[in-house]
Amino acid sequence: MSAAAPALLYTKPGCPFCDAKRAELARRGTTFREIDVSARPEVVPELLKLTRGRRVVPVVVDGGQIEIAPGGGSPF
Repeated sequence: MSAAAPALLYTKPGCPFCDAKRAELARRGTTFREIDVSARPEVVPELLKLTRGRRVVPVVVDGGQIEIAPGGGSPF
């Protein structure tokens, strides 16, 4: 049996909502991979598909669930 894939956390520097979501995932013991959209602009088209065009972070993709700025967000 293979381990579940880590959740994806899309963030940007200086985003307090991203900091809060990162801390929440760590507190819950969720394995995640963080993707900084400012350092990796090539992921923006994929992120815009997930958010249906909203330019906001944090976005969490965990299994089949997508959370778009669940506690508030910052534009990018």
